[in-house]
Amino acid sequence: MTAMSDWNTNIINEFRANEGRVGGPFEGAPMILVHHRGRKTGRDLVTPTMYMADEQDPAVVYVFASKAGAPTNPDWYFNLTAAGNAEAEIGTETFPVVVTEVTGAARDRIYAEQARRYPGFAEYAQKTAGIRTIPVLALRRA
Repeated sequence: MTAMSDWNTNIINEFRANEGRVGGPFEGAPMILVHHRGRKTGRDLVTPTMYMADEQDPAVVYVFASKAGAPTNPDWYFNLTAAGNAEAEIGTETFPVVVTEVTGAARDRIYAEQARRYPGFAEYAQKTAGIRTIPVLALRRA
């Protein structure tokens, strides 16, 4: 296992042991486990990440393919956009979702709000400026 997969496994285990809550750098943050299939490997995968709930539509949450400000998008972003669907785990509930990418002004507004709430996301955007725009994905309960 790589260091990143060990780190993710620890977060996933803590998430499930504490009804969706984790500590450390994610203390108090809204966390989601996204279940998806590797588009190249066909393996079932689970990715922990922060999310932001849509303020008008309770069936929608947004996830951010920040990869901590790395110059490339995370693999899970490509898996989700290729499949168009996945499962989401929030708290103790797991449910199917339809995945769509948010673009343009809507993407910018949603990302800016996430960066306002969690300044690390503003730092990620600074790191990727001129390299890539961090994607925002909407996960809608199916």
